Amino acid sequence: MKILVTGAAGFIGYHVSKHLLEKGYTVRGIDNINDYYDVSLKYGRLTQLGIDRLQAEQYGNQVQSTKYPKFSFNRLNLEDREALPKLFQNENFEIVCNLAAQAGVRYSLENPEAYVDSNIVGFLNILECCRHYHIKHLVYASSSSVYGLNKKIPFETTDNVDHPISLYAATKKSNELMAHTYSHLYGFPTTGLRFFTVYGPWGRPDMAMFLFTEAILKGEPIKVFNHGQMERDFTYIDDIVEGVIRVIETPLENRDTEKERYKIYNIGNNKSVKLLDFIEAIETNLSKKAEKQMLPMQPGDVVKTWANVDDLAREYGYQPSTSIEEGVSKFVDWYRTYFDE
Repeated sequence: MKILVTGAAGFIGYHVSKHLLEKGYTVRGIDNINDYYDVSLKYGRLTQLGIDRLQAEQYGNQVQSTKYPKFSFNRLNLEDREALPKLFQNENFEIVCNLAAQAGVRYSLENPEAYVDSNIVGFLNILECCRHYHIKHLVYASSSSVYGLNKKIPFETTDNVDHPISLYAATKKSNELMAHTYSHLYGFPTTGLRFFTVYGPWGRPDMAMFLFTEAILKGEPIKVFNHGQMERDFTYIDDIVEGVIRVIETPLENRDTEKERYKIYNIGNNKSVKLLDFIEAIETNLSKKAEKQMLPMQPGDVVKTWANVDDLAREYGYQPSTSIEEGVSKFVDWYRTYFDE
């Protein structure tokens, strides 16, 4: 099976690509390597996949992995309406796993154009390529942010998601609507996965896990929004990857009716953890207390998230198993190793 993974230099895309390769699949990765955060971390992930940075920096250049014979990488923009169709035409992909997106809730308040370009225009191009090049299944990243001002806990995929409170959330909701339209019109299966607060080794430096660890080790204060009265469904990366790959690998015989072609699932840890407990777990692993700067709620943020994953568990056997204590310990071990090299 030949699989395209977009966003392969990103946090989740890197881990998904690595696990697919270790299972013997042929994988082509693409990523635009934008500078939303330090690109050296993105190239560091690619290095782990056997991709040479100097070659990967050249736009459009196909780079063969020196570690995984079945992996190659292209630096490519999803918005590129010439290069993307050529890639599909040449490679004959069976599955597309679209994990590329302009990430970040707060950044969407500063640079809205980047979200429309990547998350709307880019996703449309992916759908068009899936349509014209007969892709068997599109698996794509959505987000828990689509639940917006939803007060009902835990969040379920049957809940109303018509009230996003950030442009990022609005683009992810748009992706779901666009996928539904293409599944209806052109008959290919699409599966959206609403990710809930993913953390772990090689994580994004704009996320709480990374920010808190870095600040505590440097003796700097950490920013604790809503005065710490926040809860998140923190989900360890390995549990996320397991769910994504189960969706990719499962045969589609039961997805032949129009209703079944379009599916949405929550993918999370199936529990909510208090932010202050999360911080305490980091402090324990660092053997160092945090200096907390208590701040009000940020625009576009929500107080609590919690994923009901019953559908994914029932239909795919998904079962997250990594505790906060274990996951935080693994991240801290990676952080110390990576930044002490």
